[in-house]
Formats: sequence, C-alpha cells, structure tokens
Amino acid sequence: MPKNAPVAIVTGASRGLGLALSHALAVRGFGLVIDARGRDGLERARGDLAAHTDVAAIAGDVTDPDHRAALVAAVGERIDLLVNNASRLGPSPQPPLHAYPLDELERVYATNVIAPLALAQLVLPLMDEGATILNISSDAAVEPYEGWGGYGSSKAALDQLTRVLAVEHPQLRIHAVDPGDMRTQMHQDAFPGEDISDRPPPAESVPGLLALIGSDRGSGRFVARDLTPVGT
Repeated sequence: MPKNAPVAIVTGASRGLGLALSHALAVRGFGLVIDARGRDGLERARGDLAAHTDVAAIAGDVTDPDHRAALVAAVGERIDLLVNNASRLGPSPQPPLHAYPLDELERVYATNVIAPLALAQLVLPLMDEGATILNISSDAAVEPYEGWGGYGSSKAALDQLTRVLAVEHPQLRIHAVDPGDMRTQMHQDAFPGEDISDRPPPAESVPGLLALIGSDRGSGRFVARDLTPVGT
C-alpha cells in the first residue's frame, strides 16, 4: 500500500454498496484492500479500481481467521479505515424465528457479528488517532420486521459492539451506519420473486458514508441518507 496515502479495508467489495464505496474511496486517493467470497467478481472489481489507486484483492470468507489475517497483512504498518460491509442474509425467503434453522443462525452471526469484531481486533493496533471503523448496519437492527429476526438481531448485536468499542477507544471514530434500502442482490434475495427496481442504487448511500469518513464527527449510529455530504 502507498506510504503517504490513506489506506482502507473494505469487505464484501465485489458488488453493491461495498463496490460503490470502494470506487468513491479510490478516486479520493485511498489505497484499498478488498475482499469477497467470489473470486471472479472480486477480480473484476480490482480491475476497475486499479485504474484509480493501489488495490490488493483477496478472495475469501471473513469468517475464516486466516483470511482476516491476510487482509490485515496486506495493509502494511497503518490503516486509516475499516469498513465491515460483508454480510450474510440467511435463508431466503426469511423464516420466522420459531422455525429459523439454528445452524444457519450461527452462520449469520459468524459473518455479521463475530467477523467484524475479529477484524477490528486485528486493525486497532495499526490505527492512529482519528482513524475510522465503519460497521454497516440496517434498519432491521432497530425495527421488529416479521421474518427478519435472524439478520436483524445480528445487526442489533453489531450496533451494540460498535457502541462499546467507541467507548473503549475514544481516540477513534467508530460508527454503525444504516445505508437504507438499496437495489442489491442481497435485497433481492430477501424478497425472492418480487420487483425491487424501485429501490435506489447503492451509490445513493455513498455520500452519507463519505460524510462520516471525511469529517471529525464523533462515534455513533447514523442513517446514511440523513448525513450531509462532504462539501455541501
């Protein structure tokens, strides 16, 4: 990674919000370490982003400790931003809690709760004062939507981990952000067979995320589209 440029890890960066945010960071001069489970999609993303910045693309699953270690090793000596974007929806269609397969719930929590904390633990020693951890949350973390008990409760747990980490590391900016409804593959998987073309593209959530990344706003939980974009 470039020594004089800010450096970010973005998980789940081969498509959707992760790719849109990675592109915005790339054109702003961030060196990037990105990952996704699918190697082909990740390589396409790397090719697009490499036109703007230095990119290390490492395929793998964030629940794998060796994969997480490889992501952090690719950063070098310092990291300015960790974006925990990779998420697991769980079964599709979403089952009610009384019928939720517990082995699937464990996988959802492993991806949405344990992996973000594990990555935070690895990067914290490499973060200087003012560095940022951005945990991508959901309105399902606070609203009791029928059928969303697995995914929603995992994001609620992530929100609470974010709050505690922020109290324990006041020199950093540690945020949970609800990006809002988006026209993504995960959202389509949550509503199989339905037309979600009325949802906005992920790029519409990016200005709010950049508003957090580019400011000295204190740690907290935010809704992306409620944030004022940088420069406005």
